[in-house]
Amino acid sequence: MEKVLVIDDSSVQTEFLCSILKDSYELTTCHTAEEGLRAATEGNFSLILLDVVMPGMDGFQLLQELKATEITRYIPVILITSLADVEHEERGLLLGAVDYVTKPFNPVIIKARVNTHIQLYRYQMQFKEQAMVDGLTGVANRRRYKEESLGRWREAIRFGLPFSICMFDIDQFKVYNDTFGHPEGDKAIISVAKTASSFFQRSTDLFARYGGEEFVAVFLGSQAETAFEFMKTVRQSVESLHIPHNPEVSPWLTISAGGITLHPKEGDSYDTCLKLADTMLYDAKRFGRNRVVWANQSGEQWREK
Repeated sequence: MEKVLVIDDSSVQTEFLCSILKDSYELTTCHTAEEGLRAATEGNFSLILLDVVMPGMDGFQLLQELKATEITRYIPVILITSLADVEHEERGLLLGAVDYVTKPFNPVIIKARVNTHIQLYRYQMQFKEQAMVDGLTGVANRRRYKEESLGRWREAIRFGLPFSICMFDIDQFKVYNDTFGHPEGDKAIISVAKTASSFFQRSTDLFARYGGEEFVAVFLGSQAETAFEFMKTVRQSVESLHIPHNPEVSPWLTISAGGITLHPKEGDSYDTCLKLADTMLYDAKRFGRNRVVWANQSGEQWREK
């Protein structure tokens, strides 16, 4: 069942909308813009019904916040308001609302418009996902990584969250391919991607195939030592697959990972952060492979083994 978020400070209005839609959708209600923004970033909604006139942050301001946030920017928003003049409608549509409904409204029309915009959202997401998925592994591809990683970076700055980025790749993969052949190499990449991606399931996580046997992960909210321990678990899970490697290299297929956690601020460089993560990966290789090396913005470092 599709999830719909209703944001309206009026309990009467909220109950009325829920009575119209409750049989067809899973509904979440919020009575302030701040509560609505938090719910929108934490949930997985296919549509937002948003009242314009609310105390504090109004619907127009909240709409701007939703469209400026990577996690929520594509969710369709229908504005529902008593402001029936052309200027307010134009403002709402220019800010990114997909529709503008004035009160009093007809329940039949509300149901029809909600259904239409949810269907359009489904088609849009299906098309977007197809263009952003790695053909071999089914995880996000480099194109999606490039499109969304900076959005995660900006969110960390806006909300004051710790930002972690990790680069990892399969150890001695050329030897693996030379030993077992490229078809088996593809199977190994698929297995590693499937295992690693299962750890990155939050809406704020981004996991992608960076190229060849290399992967990149971005996640928010973890301090450096916690991120280091988390990636150790990912590394151990790949090793536990017990995919045989060339015995002259290693008993099992393994990965090496390097990353960094920092609290980014305006003016900080994302590219510099990425290069530091790549340097940590280089160190993991230099120190013997099949390990995680992590750093924070103060230069403190954690090394596995």
